[in-house]
Amino acid sequence: MQTSPAAPRLSRLPVARLAFRPLFLLAALFSVLSMVVWFAFWHGDILLRPHGGLMFWHQHEMLFGFAAAVVAGFLLTAVQNWTGLPSLRGGPLLGLVALWLAARILMAFPMGLPGWLIAAVDVAFLPLVAGVMAQLVIAGKRWRNLLFVPALALLALANLLMHVGVLKGNALLIREAAYLAVLLITLVMVLVGGRVIAMFTANRLGLTRKPPIPALELLSLGSVMVAMLCQLLLACGVAVPTELQAGFLVVAALANALRMSRWGGLHSWREPLLWGLHLSYAFIPLGLAMWALALLSGSRAEAAVHALVIGGMGTMMLAMMARVSLGHTARPIRTLPGIGVALGLMVAAAVLRAPVLVLFPQITHWTYNLGIIFWCIAYLIFLFHYTGPLLKARIDGKDG
Repeated sequence: MQTSPAAPRLSRLPVARLAFRPLFLLAALFSVLSMVVWFAFWHGDILLRPHGGLMFWHQHEMLFGFAAAVVAGFLLTAVQNWTGLPSLRGGPLLGLVALWLAARILMAFPMGLPGWLIAAVDVAFLPLVAGVMAQLVIAGKRWRNLLFVPALALLALANLLMHVGVLKGNALLIREAAYLAVLLITLVMVLVGGRVIAMFTANRLGLTRKPPIPALELLSLGSVMVAMLCQLLLACGVAVPTELQAGFLVVAALANALRMSRWGGLHSWREPLLWGLHLSYAFIPLGLAMWALALLSGSRAEAAVHALVIGGMGTMMLAMMARVSLGHTARPIRTLPGIGVALGLMVAAAVLRAPVLVLFPQITHWTYNLGIIFWCIAYLIFLFHYTGPLLKARIDGKDG
Protein backbone atom coordinates (compact mmCIF):
# COMPACT_ATOMS: atom_id res chain seq x y z
CA MET A 1 0.00 0.00 0.00
CA GLN A 2 1.41 3.38 -0.99
CA THR A 3 1.90 6.08 1.62
CA SER A 4 -0.12 9.24 1.14
CA PRO A 5 2.02 12.16 -0.08
CA ALA A 6 0.46 14.23 2.72
CA ALA A 7 2.03 12.02 5.40
CA PRO A 8 5.69 13.02 4.91
CA ARG A 9 4.66 16.65 4.44
CA LEU A 10 2.84 16.63 7.77
CA SER A 11 5.80 14.95 9.46
CA ARG A 12 8.05 17.77 8.27
CA LEU A 13 5.91 20.39 10.03
CA PRO A 14 7.86 21.35 13.17
CA VAL A 15 4.71 21.42 15.30
CA ALA A 16 3.89 17.83 14.26
CA ARG A 17 7.29 16.30 14.96
CA LEU A 18 6.77 15.37 18.61
CA ALA A 19 3.77 15.52 20.93
CA PHE A 20 5.19 18.09 23.34
CA ARG A 21 5.03 20.80 20.69
CA PRO A 22 1.29 21.08 19.97
CA LEU A 23 0.07 19.76 23.32
CA PHE A 24 2.22 22.00 25.55
CA LEU A 25 1.33 25.04 23.48
CA LEU A 26 -2.41 24.35 23.39
CA ALA A 27 -2.55 23.29 27.05
CA ALA A 28 -0.92 26.53 28.23
CA LEU A 29 -3.18 28.66 26.04
CA PHE A 30 -6.27 26.72 27.05
CA SER A 31 -5.48 27.08 30.76
CA VAL A 32 -5.29 30.88 30.44
CA LEU A 33 -8.57 31.08 28.50
CA SER A 34 -10.25 28.77 31.01
CA MET A 35 -9.06 30.87 33.93
CA VAL A 36 -10.37 34.04 32.27
CA VAL A 37 -13.80 32.42 31.97
CA TRP A 38 -13.60 31.28 35.59
CA PHE A 39 -12.57 34.77 36.73
CA ALA A 40 -15.52 36.29 34.89
CA PHE A 41 -17.85 33.74 36.50
CA TRP A 42 -16.71 34.75 39.99
CA HIS A 43 -17.54 38.35 39.10
CA GLY A 44 -21.02 37.51 37.87
CA ASP A 45 -20.36 37.43 34.12
CA ILE A 46 -21.37 34.25 32.30
CA LEU A 47 -19.15 33.96 29.22
CA LEU A 48 -20.02 30.33 28.53
CA ARG A 49 -22.88 27.91 29.00
CA PRO A 50 -20.81 24.73 28.82
CA HIS A 51 -21.77 21.10 29.05
CA GLY A 52 -22.52 20.27 32.68
CA GLY A 53 -22.51 23.90 33.83
CA LEU A 54 -19.61 26.15 34.74
CA MET A 55 -18.74 24.51 38.07
CA PHE A 56 -18.40 21.10 36.42
CA TRP A 57 -16.67 22.57 33.38
CA HIS A 58 -14.00 24.29 35.45
CA GLN A 59 -12.97 21.25 37.49
CA HIS A 60 -13.25 18.87 34.54
CA GLU A 61 -11.35 21.00 32.05
CA MET A 62 -8.45 21.81 34.34
CA LEU A 63 -7.97 18.06 34.80
CA PHE A 64 -8.90 16.60 31.43
CA GLY A 65 -8.35 19.63 29.22
CA PHE A 66 -5.18 21.20 30.61
CA ALA A 67 -3.47 18.51 32.71
CA ALA A 68 -4.27 15.56 30.45
CA ALA A 69 -2.76 17.40 27.48
CA VAL A 70 0.47 18.15 29.35
CA VAL A 71 0.74 14.58 30.65
CA ALA A 72 0.14 13.20 27.15
CA GLY A 73 2.63 15.61 25.59
CA PHE A 74 5.31 14.71 28.11
CA LEU A 75 4.80 10.93 28.02
CA LEU A 76 4.51 10.65 24.23
CA THR A 77 7.77 12.61 23.96
CA ALA A 78 9.60 10.82 26.78
CA VAL A 79 8.65 7.34 25.56
CA GLN A 80 10.76 7.94 22.46
CA ASN A 81 13.82 8.49 24.68
CA TRP A 82 12.94 5.55 26.92
CA THR A 83 12.48 3.04 24.09
CA GLY A 84 14.61 4.43 21.26
CA LEU A 85 11.59 4.01 18.97
CA PRO A 86 9.91 6.83 17.04
CA SER A 87 6.88 8.19 18.84
CA LEU A 88 3.64 9.58 17.43
CA ARG A 89 4.20 12.30 14.82
CA GLY A 90 2.83 13.77 11.62
CA GLY A 91 -0.76 13.09 10.65
CA PRO A 92 -1.54 10.67 13.53
CA LEU A 93 -0.25 13.19 16.07
CA LEU A 94 -2.26 16.02 14.56
CA GLY A 95 -5.30 13.72 14.52
CA LEU A 96 -4.86 13.07 18.25
CA VAL A 97 -4.52 16.82 18.88
CA ALA A 98 -7.63 17.47 16.79
CA LEU A 99 -9.55 14.99 18.96
CA TRP A 100 -8.43 16.80 22.11
CA LEU A 101 -9.39 20.15 20.57
CA ALA A 102 -12.79 18.85 19.42
CA ALA A 103 -13.53 17.74 22.98
CA ARG A 104 -12.64 21.18 24.33
CA ILE A 105 -14.95 22.86 21.81
CA LEU A 106 -17.85 20.49 22.52
CA MET A 107 -17.41 20.85 26.27
CA ALA A 108 -17.53 24.63 25.99
CA PHE A 109 -20.16 24.84 23.24
CA PRO A 110 -22.34 21.69 23.42
CA MET A 111 -24.63 22.97 20.64
CA GLY A 112 -27.50 20.83 21.85
CA LEU A 113 -25.65 17.58 21.20
CA PRO A 114 -26.47 14.59 23.45
CA GLY A 115 -24.27 14.29 26.51
CA TRP A 116 -23.19 10.75 25.64
CA LEU A 117 -21.72 11.95 22.34
CA ILE A 118 -19.75 14.74 24.02
CA ALA A 119 -18.53 12.22 26.61
CA ALA A 120 -17.47 9.76 23.90
CA VAL A 121 -15.37 12.36 22.08
CA ASP A 122 -13.78 13.57 25.30
CA VAL A 123 -13.07 10.18 26.87
CA ALA A 124 -11.43 8.77 23.70
CA PHE A 125 -8.25 10.88 24.04
CA LEU A 126 -6.52 9.17 26.97
CA PRO A 127 -7.09 5.56 25.85
CA LEU A 128 -5.45 6.43 22.53
CA VAL A 129 -2.47 7.92 24.38
CA ALA A 130 -2.29 4.80 26.56
CA GLY A 131 -2.40 2.60 23.45
CA VAL A 132 0.53 4.38 21.82
CA MET A 133 2.49 4.21 25.10
CA ALA A 134 1.78 0.50 25.50
CA GLN A 135 2.80 -0.32 21.93
CA LEU A 136 6.14 1.48 22.22
CA VAL A 137 6.98 0.29 25.72
CA ILE A 138 6.22 -3.35 24.85
CA ALA A 139 8.08 -3.16 21.53
CA GLY A 140 11.08 -1.60 23.27
CA LYS A 141 10.81 -3.99 26.26
CA ARG A 142 11.14 -1.07 28.68
CA TRP A 143 8.93 -2.74 31.25
CA ARG A 144 9.50 -0.23 34.08
CA ASN A 145 7.61 2.35 32.01
CA LEU A 146 4.57 0.14 31.56
CA LEU A 147 3.09 1.51 34.81
CA PHE A 148 2.10 4.68 32.98
CA VAL A 149 -0.33 2.70 30.81
CA PRO A 150 -2.74 1.59 33.59
CA ALA A 151 -2.40 5.06 35.13
CA LEU A 152 -3.63 6.60 31.87
CA ALA A 153 -6.39 3.98 31.59
CA LEU A 154 -7.61 4.74 35.11
CA LEU A 155 -7.46 8.45 34.35
CA ALA A 156 -9.74 7.78 31.38
CA LEU A 157 -12.06 5.87 33.72
CA ALA A 158 -12.15 8.86 36.08
CA ASN A 159 -13.09 11.04 33.12
CA LEU A 160 -15.86 8.65 32.14
CA LEU A 161 -17.20 8.61 35.70
CA MET A 162 -17.32 12.41 35.78
CA HIS A 163 -19.39 12.37 32.58
CA VAL A 164 -21.67 9.67 33.99
CA GLY A 165 -22.15 11.87 37.04
CA VAL A 166 -23.30 14.73 34.82
CA LEU A 167 -25.64 12.52 32.80
CA LYS A 168 -27.21 11.12 35.98
CA GLY A 169 -27.16 14.39 37.91
CA ASN A 170 -25.02 12.76 40.59
CA ALA A 171 -22.88 15.50 42.19
CA LEU A 172 -21.23 13.05 44.60
CA LEU A 173 -20.00 10.86 41.74
CA ILE A 174 -18.61 13.92 39.94
CA ARG A 175 -16.69 14.96 43.04
CA GLU A 176 -15.32 11.49 43.85
CA ALA A 177 -14.27 10.95 40.22
CA ALA A 178 -12.54 14.35 40.16
CA TYR A 179 -10.70 13.44 43.37
CA LEU A 180 -9.65 10.17 41.73
CA ALA A 181 -8.24 12.09 38.77
CA VAL A 182 -6.28 14.38 41.11
CA LEU A 183 -4.70 11.40 42.90
CA LEU A 184 -3.90 9.70 39.59
CA ILE A 185 -2.14 12.83 38.28
CA THR A 186 -0.36 13.03 41.64
CA LEU A 187 0.78 9.44 41.13
CA VAL A 188 2.19 10.38 37.71
CA MET A 189 4.00 13.36 39.30
CA VAL A 190 5.49 11.06 41.96
CA LEU A 191 6.65 8.67 39.24
CA VAL A 192 8.14 11.34 36.98
CA GLY A 193 9.42 13.59 39.77
CA GLY A 194 11.27 10.74 41.39
CA ARG A 195 13.07 10.00 38.15
CA VAL A 196 14.09 13.47 37.05
CA ILE A 197 14.21 16.05 39.87
CA ALA A 198 17.19 14.59 41.72
CA MET A 199 18.97 13.90 38.42
CA PHE A 200 18.35 17.41 37.03
CA THR A 201 19.56 18.95 40.31
CA ALA A 202 22.73 16.90 40.59
CA ASN A 203 23.65 17.37 36.92
CA ARG A 204 23.02 21.12 36.86
CA LEU A 205 24.72 21.94 40.18
CA GLY A 206 27.51 19.37 40.01
CA LEU A 207 26.35 17.61 43.17
CA THR A 208 26.84 13.98 44.08
CA ARG A 209 23.43 12.38 43.77
CA LYS A 210 22.38 10.35 46.78
CA PRO A 211 21.47 6.83 45.71
CA PRO A 212 17.74 6.14 46.13
CA ILE A 213 16.69 3.97 49.06
CA PRO A 214 14.63 1.13 47.52
CA ALA A 215 12.31 0.76 50.52
CA LEU A 216 11.61 4.51 50.61
CA GLU A 217 11.00 4.61 46.87
CA LEU A 218 8.55 1.72 47.16
CA LEU A 219 6.80 3.31 50.14
CA SER A 220 6.55 6.73 48.46
CA LEU A 221 4.99 5.30 45.31
CA GLY A 222 3.03 2.47 46.90
CA SER A 223 1.31 4.60 49.54
CA VAL A 224 0.07 7.08 46.92
CA MET A 225 -1.07 4.16 44.80
CA VAL A 226 -3.05 2.60 47.65
CA ALA A 227 -4.62 5.95 48.57
CA MET A 228 -5.61 6.30 44.91
CA LEU A 229 -7.11 2.78 44.92
CA CYS A 230 -9.17 3.73 47.98
CA GLN A 231 -10.47 6.71 46.04
CA LEU A 232 -11.19 4.46 43.04
CA LEU A 233 -13.39 2.28 45.26
CA LEU A 234 -15.19 5.36 46.57
CA ALA A 235 -15.79 6.59 43.03
CA CYS A 236 -17.24 3.17 42.16
CA GLY A 237 -19.63 3.35 45.13
CA VAL A 238 -17.70 1.04 47.48
CA ALA A 239 -17.50 2.21 51.08
CA VAL A 240 -13.95 2.74 52.40
CA PRO A 241 -13.28 3.57 56.07
CA THR A 242 -12.26 7.21 56.33
CA GLU A 243 -9.50 6.41 58.80
CA LEU A 244 -8.00 3.86 56.40
CA GLN A 245 -7.70 6.25 53.49
CA ALA A 246 -6.47 9.02 55.80
CA GLY A 247 -3.80 6.67 57.16
CA PHE A 248 -2.45 5.90 53.71
CA LEU A 249 -2.47 9.61 52.86
CA VAL A 250 -0.41 10.38 55.97
CA VAL A 251 2.10 7.65 55.11
CA ALA A 252 2.29 8.98 51.55
CA ALA A 253 2.85 12.53 52.79
CA LEU A 254 5.64 11.54 55.17
CA ALA A 255 7.36 9.19 52.73
CA ASN A 256 7.36 11.70 49.90
CA ALA A 257 8.56 14.51 52.18
CA LEU A 258 11.50 12.34 53.28
CA ARG A 259 12.14 11.27 49.70
CA MET A 260 12.38 14.81 48.35
CA SER A 261 14.58 15.94 51.26
CA ARG A 262 17.37 13.79 49.76
CA TRP A 263 17.33 15.52 46.36
CA GLY A 264 19.40 18.60 47.20
CA GLY A 265 16.61 21.13 46.89
CA LEU A 266 18.23 23.56 49.32
CA HIS A 267 21.09 24.04 46.84
CA SER A 268 18.77 24.98 43.97
CA TRP A 269 17.74 28.47 45.06
CA ARG A 270 19.72 30.17 42.26
CA GLU A 271 18.03 28.12 39.50
CA PRO A 272 14.27 28.72 39.06
CA LEU A 273 13.83 25.68 36.80
CA LEU A 274 15.18 23.61 39.68
CA TRP A 275 13.56 25.23 42.71
CA GLY A 276 10.30 25.31 40.77
CA LEU A 277 10.44 21.52 40.53
CA HIS A 278 11.40 21.09 44.19
CA LEU A 279 8.69 23.43 45.46
CA SER A 280 6.08 21.86 43.22
CA TYR A 281 6.96 18.43 44.59
CA ALA A 282 6.76 19.83 48.14
CA PHE A 283 3.08 20.54 47.54
CA ILE A 284 2.50 16.80 47.12
CA PRO A 285 3.17 15.88 50.78
CA LEU A 286 1.50 19.13 51.86
CA GLY A 287 -1.63 18.41 49.85
CA LEU A 288 -1.77 14.77 50.92
CA ALA A 289 -1.42 15.74 54.59
CA MET A 290 -4.14 18.38 54.24
CA TRP A 291 -6.37 15.78 52.58
CA ALA A 292 -5.87 13.38 55.50
CA LEU A 293 -6.69 16.13 58.02
CA ALA A 294 -9.83 17.02 56.07
CA LEU A 295 -11.00 13.40 56.11
CA LEU A 296 -10.35 13.01 59.83
CA SER A 297 -12.12 16.29 60.64
CA GLY A 298 -15.12 15.44 58.48
CA SER A 299 -14.62 18.42 56.17
CA ARG A 300 -14.29 18.54 52.39
CA ALA A 301 -10.87 18.20 50.81
CA GLU A 302 -11.16 21.21 48.46
CA ALA A 303 -8.16 23.08 49.89
CA ALA A 304 -6.01 19.95 49.77
CA VAL A 305 -7.06 19.30 46.18
CA HIS A 306 -6.09 22.83 45.19
CA ALA A 307 -2.71 22.44 46.90
CA LEU A 308 -2.10 19.41 44.69
CA VAL A 309 -3.61 20.93 41.54
CA ILE A 310 -2.11 24.44 41.66
CA GLY A 311 1.03 23.91 43.73
CA GLY A 312 1.88 20.42 42.52
CA MET A 313 0.35 19.98 39.08
CA GLY A 314 0.27 23.56 37.78
CA THR A 315 3.75 24.46 39.03
CA MET A 316 5.49 21.21 38.12
CA MET A 317 3.96 21.20 34.66
CA LEU A 318 5.09 24.77 34.04
CA ALA A 319 8.65 23.96 35.13
CA MET A 320 8.74 20.71 33.15
CA MET A 321 7.29 22.29 30.02
CA ALA A 322 9.83 25.12 30.21
CA ARG A 323 12.71 22.65 30.50
CA VAL A 324 11.49 20.04 28.00
CA SER A 325 10.65 22.69 25.41
CA LEU A 326 14.24 23.91 25.49
CA GLY A 327 15.95 20.54 25.57
CA HIS A 328 13.89 18.96 22.81
CA THR A 329 14.31 21.94 20.49
CA ALA A 330 18.12 21.81 21.01
CA ARG A 331 18.21 25.14 22.84
CA PRO A 332 20.39 25.75 25.91
CA ILE A 333 18.59 24.70 29.08
CA ARG A 334 18.51 27.95 31.02
CA THR A 335 15.91 30.00 32.82
CA LEU A 336 14.49 32.54 30.39
CA PRO A 337 13.63 36.04 31.67
CA GLY A 338 10.46 36.04 33.73
CA ILE A 339 10.16 32.25 34.13
CA GLY A 340 11.33 32.54 37.74
CA VAL A 341 8.60 35.13 38.30
CA ALA A 342 6.07 32.80 36.65
CA LEU A 343 7.02 29.91 38.91
CA GLY A 344 6.96 32.18 41.96
CA LEU A 345 3.46 33.35 41.04
CA MET A 346 2.28 29.73 40.77
CA VAL A 347 3.69 28.95 44.20
CA ALA A 348 2.03 32.07 45.61
CA ALA A 349 -1.29 31.10 44.01
CA ALA A 350 -1.10 27.67 45.61
CA VAL A 351 -0.24 29.06 49.04
CA LEU A 352 -3.13 31.53 48.85
CA ARG A 353 -5.66 28.99 47.57
CA ALA A 354 -4.76 26.21 50.00
CA PRO A 355 -3.14 26.83 53.44
CA VAL A 356 -3.90 30.58 53.60
CA LEU A 357 -7.55 30.02 52.68
CA VAL A 358 -7.86 27.35 55.38
CA LEU A 359 -6.41 29.71 58.01
CA PHE A 360 -8.27 32.83 56.82
CA PRO A 361 -11.54 31.78 55.15
CA GLN A 362 -12.85 35.35 55.41
CA ILE A 363 -10.58 36.41 52.52
CA THR A 364 -11.92 33.79 50.08
CA HIS A 365 -12.75 36.40 47.44
CA TRP A 366 -9.22 37.79 47.42
CA THR A 367 -7.53 34.38 47.37
CA TYR A 368 -9.68 33.22 44.45
CA ASN A 369 -9.05 36.40 42.45
CA LEU A 370 -5.31 36.53 43.07
CA GLY A 371 -4.90 32.81 42.42
CA ILE A 372 -6.57 33.10 39.02
CA ILE A 373 -4.63 36.25 38.07
CA PHE A 374 -1.30 34.70 39.13
CA TRP A 375 -1.98 31.55 37.08
CA CYS A 376 -2.83 33.60 33.99
CA ILE A 377 0.28 35.78 34.24
CA ALA A 378 2.51 32.73 34.81
CA TYR A 379 1.27 30.85 31.76
CA LEU A 380 1.23 33.98 29.59
CA ILE A 381 4.93 34.38 30.39
CA PHE A 382 5.45 30.79 29.25
CA LEU A 383 3.53 31.43 26.01
CA PHE A 384 5.52 34.62 25.36
CA HIS A 385 8.83 32.76 25.45
CA TYR A 386 7.91 29.36 24.09
CA THR A 387 5.32 29.81 21.34
CA GLY A 388 8.08 30.52 18.81
CA PRO A 389 10.37 27.59 19.73
CA LEU A 390 7.45 25.16 19.85
CA LEU A 391 6.38 26.14 16.33
CA LYS A 392 9.90 26.20 14.84
CA ALA A 393 12.31 23.42 13.89
CA ARG A 394 15.15 22.39 16.19
CA ILE A 395 18.06 24.81 15.93
CA ASP A 396 20.48 21.91 15.29
CA GLY A 397 18.51 20.85 12.22
CA LYS A 398 17.69 17.41 13.61
CA ASP A 399 14.23 15.89 13.69
CA GLY A 400 12.10 16.19 16.81
